[in-house]
Amino acid sequence: MNEYVAEVIGTAILILFGGGVVANVSLKKSLAEGAGWIVIALGWGLGVAMAVYAVGQFSGAHLNPAVTLGLAFNNDFEWVKVPGYVAAQIVGAFIGATLVWLHFLPHWKVTPDQGAKLGVFSTGPAIPHYFSNLMSEIIGTFILVVGILFIGANEFTEGLNPFIVGMLIVAIGLSLGGTTGYAINPARDLGPRIAHFVLPISGKGTSNWGYSWIPILGPVLGGSFGGLFYRYIFAGEYDVLFWVVLAAIVVCLLGAYSIDKKNTSKQKHLAA
Repeated sequence: MNEYVAEVIGTAILILFGGGVVANVSLKKSLAEGAGWIVIALGWGLGVAMAVYAVGQFSGAHLNPAVTLGLAFNNDFEWVKVPGYVAAQIVGAFIGATLVWLHFLPHWKVTPDQGAKLGVFSTGPAIPHYFSNLMSEIIGTFILVVGILFIGANEFTEGLNPFIVGMLIVAIGLSLGGTTGYAINPARDLGPRIAHFVLPISGKGTSNWGYSWIPILGPVLGGSFGGLFYRYIFAGEYDVLFWVVLAAIVVCLLGAYSIDKKNTSKQKHLAA
Protein backbone atom coordinates (compact mmCIF):
# COMPACT_ATOMS: atom_id res chain seq x y z
CA MET A 1 0.00 0.00 0.00
CA ASN A 2 1.17 3.54 -0.77
CA GLU A 3 2.30 5.28 2.42
CA TYR A 4 0.19 8.38 1.81
CA VAL A 5 -2.92 6.28 1.22
CA ALA A 6 -2.07 4.42 4.43
CA GLU A 7 -2.02 7.71 6.36
CA VAL A 8 -5.42 8.63 4.92
CA ILE A 9 -6.91 5.27 5.94
CA GLY A 10 -5.21 5.17 9.33
CA THR A 11 -6.30 8.68 10.28
CA ALA A 12 -9.85 7.95 9.11
CA ILE A 13 -9.91 4.88 11.39
CA LEU A 14 -8.58 6.99 14.26
CA ILE A 15 -11.32 9.60 13.87
CA LEU A 16 -14.03 6.99 13.33
CA PHE A 17 -13.25 5.51 16.74
CA GLY A 18 -12.36 8.79 18.47
CA GLY A 19 -15.17 10.93 17.13
CA GLY A 20 -17.44 7.92 17.43
CA VAL A 21 -16.90 7.51 21.16
CA VAL A 22 -17.55 11.22 21.75
CA ALA A 23 -20.76 10.98 19.72
CA ASN A 24 -21.76 7.84 21.60
CA VAL A 25 -21.36 9.57 24.95
CA SER A 26 -22.66 13.03 23.98
CA LEU A 27 -25.57 12.64 21.56
CA LYS A 28 -29.13 12.21 22.75
CA LYS A 29 -30.77 8.76 22.66
CA SER A 30 -27.45 7.00 22.20
CA LEU A 31 -27.38 3.94 24.44
CA ALA A 32 -24.00 5.14 25.76
CA GLU A 33 -25.19 8.69 26.51
CA GLY A 34 -23.53 10.09 29.62
CA ALA A 35 -20.96 7.29 29.93
CA GLY A 36 -18.30 9.87 30.82
CA TRP A 37 -14.72 11.00 30.34
CA ILE A 38 -13.05 7.66 31.10
CA VAL A 39 -15.01 6.00 28.30
CA ILE A 40 -14.00 8.81 25.92
CA ALA A 41 -10.31 8.52 26.85
CA LEU A 42 -10.38 4.73 26.43
CA GLY A 43 -12.17 5.02 23.10
CA TRP A 44 -9.58 7.43 21.74
CA GLY A 45 -6.68 5.32 23.00
CA LEU A 46 -8.01 2.07 21.60
CA GLY A 47 -8.84 3.88 18.34
CA VAL A 48 -5.23 5.01 18.03
CA ALA A 49 -4.01 1.48 18.72
CA MET A 50 -6.29 0.00 16.05
CA ALA A 51 -5.25 2.62 13.50
CA VAL A 52 -1.57 1.94 14.16
CA TYR A 53 -2.13 -1.80 13.83
CA ALA A 54 -3.91 -1.19 10.53
CA VAL A 55 -1.30 0.90 8.70
CA GLY A 56 1.86 0.94 10.78
CA GLN A 57 3.58 -1.51 8.45
CA PHE A 58 2.96 0.75 5.46
CA SER A 59 3.57 4.31 6.69
CA GLY A 60 4.72 4.10 10.28
CA ALA A 61 1.21 5.27 11.25
CA HIS A 62 1.99 8.85 12.21
CA LEU A 63 -1.70 9.85 11.88
CA ASN A 64 -0.79 13.26 13.26
CA PRO A 65 1.16 16.20 11.76
CA ALA A 66 2.68 16.91 15.18
CA VAL A 67 4.11 13.38 15.29
CA THR A 68 5.36 13.70 11.71
CA LEU A 69 7.11 16.98 12.58
CA GLY A 70 8.49 15.57 15.83
CA LEU A 71 9.99 12.57 14.05
CA ALA A 72 11.40 14.80 11.31
CA PHE A 73 13.06 17.08 13.87
CA ASN A 74 14.45 13.95 15.56
CA ASN A 75 15.94 12.87 12.20
CA ASP A 76 13.70 9.79 12.12
CA PHE A 77 11.69 10.92 9.09
CA GLU A 78 12.44 12.53 5.73
CA TRP A 79 11.47 16.19 5.53
CA VAL A 80 10.52 15.85 1.86
CA LYS A 81 7.63 13.57 2.87
CA VAL A 82 6.23 15.84 5.58
CA PRO A 83 3.81 17.90 3.40
CA GLY A 84 2.33 14.77 1.81
CA TYR A 85 1.85 13.09 5.17
CA VAL A 86 0.19 16.18 6.66
CA ALA A 87 -2.19 16.52 3.71
CA ALA A 88 -3.07 12.82 3.87
CA GLN A 89 -3.78 13.06 7.60
CA ILE A 90 -6.14 16.01 7.18
CA VAL A 91 -8.01 14.24 4.36
CA GLY A 92 -8.25 11.07 6.44
CA ALA A 93 -9.57 13.00 9.43
CA PHE A 94 -12.26 14.61 7.26
CA ILE A 95 -13.31 11.19 5.93
CA GLY A 96 -13.41 9.71 9.42
CA ALA A 97 -15.55 12.59 10.70
CA THR A 98 -17.95 12.16 7.78
CA LEU A 99 -18.33 8.47 8.64
CA VAL A 100 -19.14 9.42 12.25
CA TRP A 101 -21.80 11.84 10.99
CA LEU A 102 -23.36 9.11 8.86
CA HIS A 103 -23.22 6.52 11.61
CA PHE A 104 -25.11 8.73 14.07
CA LEU A 105 -27.38 10.30 11.46
CA PRO A 106 -30.71 10.30 13.38
CA HIS A 107 -29.10 11.51 16.61
CA TRP A 108 -28.09 14.98 15.42
CA LYS A 109 -31.69 16.14 15.07
CA VAL A 110 -32.70 15.00 18.56
CA THR A 111 -29.65 16.62 20.21
CA PRO A 112 -30.37 20.32 20.90
CA ASP A 113 -26.93 21.14 22.36
CA GLN A 114 -24.86 22.74 19.58
CA GLY A 115 -21.71 22.51 21.68
CA ALA A 116 -22.15 18.76 22.11
CA LYS A 117 -22.47 18.38 18.34
CA LEU A 118 -19.34 20.41 17.67
CA GLY A 119 -17.50 18.46 20.36
CA VAL A 120 -17.95 15.27 18.35
CA PHE A 121 -15.90 16.84 15.57
CA SER A 122 -13.41 19.19 17.18
CA THR A 123 -12.04 20.36 20.50
CA GLY A 124 -12.82 23.35 22.66
CA PRO A 125 -11.62 24.76 25.98
CA ALA A 126 -13.27 24.08 29.33
CA ILE A 127 -12.29 27.65 30.27
CA PRO A 128 -11.60 29.94 27.28
CA HIS A 129 -8.18 31.48 27.92
CA TYR A 130 -5.83 31.52 24.95
CA PHE A 131 -2.58 31.46 26.94
CA SER A 132 -3.64 28.50 29.09
CA ASN A 133 -5.33 26.70 26.21
CA LEU A 134 -2.25 27.03 24.00
CA MET A 135 0.01 25.93 26.86
CA SER A 136 -2.17 22.85 27.46
CA GLU A 137 -1.93 21.79 23.82
CA ILE A 138 1.83 22.39 23.75
CA ILE A 139 2.42 20.32 26.90
CA GLY A 140 0.07 17.51 25.87
CA THR A 141 1.62 17.15 22.42
CA PHE A 142 5.16 17.44 23.78
CA ILE A 143 4.39 14.50 26.09
CA LEU A 144 2.84 12.59 23.19
CA VAL A 145 5.89 12.89 20.93
CA VAL A 146 8.46 12.34 23.66
CA GLY A 147 6.39 9.40 24.93
CA ILE A 148 6.31 7.80 21.48
CA LEU A 149 10.10 8.17 21.27
CA PHE A 150 10.44 6.67 24.78
CA ILE A 151 8.31 3.72 23.70
CA GLY A 152 10.38 3.27 20.53
CA ALA A 153 13.57 3.12 22.57
CA ASN A 154 12.35 0.02 24.44
CA GLU A 155 11.87 -3.56 23.28
CA PHE A 156 8.39 -5.04 23.48
CA THR A 157 6.90 -8.34 22.47
CA GLU A 158 6.24 -8.23 18.72
CA GLY A 159 2.98 -6.47 17.96
CA LEU A 160 2.59 -4.83 21.37
CA ASN A 161 3.90 -1.35 20.46
CA PRO A 162 0.62 -0.03 18.97
CA PHE A 163 -1.27 -0.98 22.12
CA ILE A 164 1.31 0.77 24.30
CA VAL A 165 0.98 3.91 22.15
CA GLY A 166 -2.78 3.68 22.59
CA MET A 167 -2.32 3.53 26.36
CA LEU A 168 -0.16 6.66 26.12
CA ILE A 169 -3.14 8.42 24.52
CA VAL A 170 -5.39 7.17 27.33
CA ALA A 171 -2.92 8.46 29.92
CA ILE A 172 -2.76 11.90 28.31
CA GLY A 173 -6.54 12.06 28.11
CA LEU A 174 -7.07 11.03 31.73
CA SER A 175 -4.30 13.24 33.14
CA LEU A 176 -4.17 16.30 30.89
CA GLY A 177 -7.20 16.23 28.62
CA GLY A 178 -9.81 18.05 30.65
CA THR A 179 -8.60 21.56 29.85
CA THR A 180 -8.96 21.62 26.06
CA GLY A 181 -10.17 18.17 25.07
CA TYR A 182 -6.56 17.26 24.18
CA ALA A 183 -6.51 17.71 20.42
CA ILE A 184 -2.71 17.03 20.43
CA ASN A 185 -3.12 16.59 16.68
CA PRO A 186 -3.80 19.38 14.16
CA ALA A 187 -5.36 17.01 11.61
CA ARG A 188 -7.63 15.46 14.24
CA ASP A 189 -9.12 18.89 14.91
CA LEU A 190 -8.95 20.64 11.53
CA GLY A 191 -10.27 17.83 9.30
CA PRO A 192 -13.37 17.18 11.43
CA ARG A 193 -13.93 20.91 12.01
CA ILE A 194 -14.08 21.35 8.23
CA ALA A 195 -16.50 18.40 8.10
CA HIS A 196 -18.68 20.07 10.75
CA PHE A 197 -18.64 23.27 8.70
CA VAL A 198 -19.67 21.69 5.38
CA LEU A 199 -21.93 18.77 6.37
CA PRO A 200 -25.71 19.30 6.67
CA ILE A 201 -25.83 18.60 10.41
CA SER A 202 -29.21 19.45 11.90
CA GLY A 203 -29.01 22.53 14.18
CA LYS A 204 -25.23 22.43 14.29
CA GLY A 205 -24.46 26.09 15.02
CA THR A 206 -21.04 27.67 14.57
CA SER A 207 -17.83 25.72 13.93
CA ASN A 208 -15.93 28.05 16.32
CA TRP A 209 -13.20 29.02 13.87
CA GLY A 210 -12.04 31.71 16.30
CA TYR A 211 -10.56 28.99 18.52
CA SER A 212 -9.35 26.70 15.72
CA TRP A 213 -5.77 28.07 15.65
CA ILE A 214 -5.09 26.79 19.18
CA PRO A 215 -5.36 23.03 18.37
CA ILE A 216 -3.22 23.64 15.27
CA LEU A 217 -0.45 25.87 16.60
CA GLY A 218 -0.18 24.22 20.03
CA PRO A 219 0.41 20.67 18.74
CA VAL A 220 2.77 21.90 15.99
CA LEU A 221 4.93 23.69 18.56
CA GLY A 222 4.71 20.94 21.19
CA GLY A 223 5.38 18.11 18.77
CA SER A 224 8.29 19.88 17.08
CA PHE A 225 9.89 20.73 20.40
CA GLY A 226 9.31 17.19 21.64
CA GLY A 227 11.37 15.76 18.77
CA LEU A 228 14.15 18.31 19.29
CA PHE A 229 14.10 17.83 23.07
CA TYR A 230 14.52 14.06 22.77
CA ARG A 231 17.27 14.46 20.19
CA TYR A 232 19.18 16.98 22.33
CA ILE A 233 18.62 15.70 25.87
CA PHE A 234 18.36 11.93 25.38
CA ALA A 235 20.35 11.31 22.19
CA GLY A 236 22.92 14.03 22.84
CA GLU A 237 22.63 15.56 19.37
CA TYR A 238 22.64 19.36 19.58
CA ASP A 239 20.71 21.38 17.01
CA VAL A 240 20.27 25.15 17.10
CA LEU A 241 16.63 24.55 16.11
CA PHE A 242 16.07 23.45 19.71
CA TRP A 243 16.44 27.08 20.80
CA VAL A 244 14.65 28.44 17.73
CA VAL A 245 11.52 26.37 18.40
CA LEU A 246 11.71 27.11 22.14
CA ALA A 247 11.85 30.84 21.32
CA ALA A 248 8.87 30.42 18.98
CA ILE A 249 6.91 28.79 21.81
CA VAL A 250 7.69 31.69 24.14
CA VAL A 251 6.73 34.28 21.50
CA CYS A 252 3.44 32.51 20.69
CA LEU A 253 2.54 32.20 24.38
CA LEU A 254 3.27 35.89 24.91
CA GLY A 255 1.08 36.68 21.91
CA ALA A 256 -1.75 34.57 23.36
CA TYR A 257 -1.32 36.29 26.72
CA SER A 258 -1.55 39.67 25.00
CA ILE A 259 -4.79 38.66 23.27
CA ASP A 260 -6.22 37.53 26.62
CA LYS A 261 -5.35 40.89 28.20
CA LYS A 262 -7.01 42.79 25.36
CA ASN A 263 -10.12 40.61 25.60
CA THR A 264 -10.30 41.12 29.36
CA SER A 265 -9.89 44.88 28.96
CA LYS A 266 -12.60 44.96 26.30
CA GLN A 267 -15.00 42.98 28.51
CA LYS A 268 -14.40 45.36 31.43
CA HIS A 269 -15.00 48.33 29.17
CA LEU A 270 -18.28 46.86 27.91
CA ALA A 271 -19.35 46.00 31.46
CA ALA A 272 -18.72 49.58 32.52
